[in-house]
Amino acid sequence: MPGDAGVGAQSATVRRGRRGAGTVALAAVLLATVTGCGDDGRALREPGADQTTTSAPPGGTTTTLAAGATTTTTVPLQIASPAFGDGATIPGQYACRGADVAPPLSWTGIPADTVELAIVVRDVDAEGFVHWVVAGMAPTVGGIAEATPPPGIEATNDFGRPGWAGPCPPSGTHNYEFTLFALAEPSGVVAGQPASEAASAVETRAVRASAVLSGSAAAG
Repeated sequence: MPGDAGVGAQSATVRRGRRGAGTVALAAVLLATVTGCGDDGRALREPGADQTTTSAPPGGTTTTLAAGATTTTTVPLQIASPAFGDGATIPGQYACRGADVAPPLSWTGIPADTVELAIVVRDVDAEGFVHWVVAGMAPTVGGIAEATPPPGIEATNDFGRPGWAGPCPPSGTHNYEFTLFALAEPSGVVAGQPASEAASAVETRAVRASAVLSGSAAAG
């Protein structure tokens, strides 16, 4: 029937029009989706000029620093002697039965805001018997030479003499601690001051840091 053919042709034309419109609509939706994804914050961006990221080695942490910032590594206060290692035997020349001269000492890592350096040497196996107190040393001093007056003030030791008194255990083996103090305030120690007073003055002051060198000595 001619009428049906005309209607069929018209319906086909309508369907093609709808498919075309659907295709255009779908393309618009996809374009909008792609455009939105580029602006949702998930896209990769070049790092800003105001930040620098550094990665720490395994076991460390990752730190983000502003451009131009610097990090400061703090070196711990340390005291040592070229004459003996930490925990080792103190050579006989520094003991009462030898030349009885003060051993050489050196140190590193003095805090920047240190006011004064001081050293107290005690026999920890003789109720803290004081063998040496040196105070009033400038923070710029890096050590004390062997058998040389220190660049500071010496108090009296527990033997009743000014300056150094070497290890002198009556029996067995005793342990000695050379403690370096980086003081935050003046010690107030004066030359010839009794050992217990001078040591207490140093040990009770506010400190920035302290470090210990240990050594031992035997009787006989």
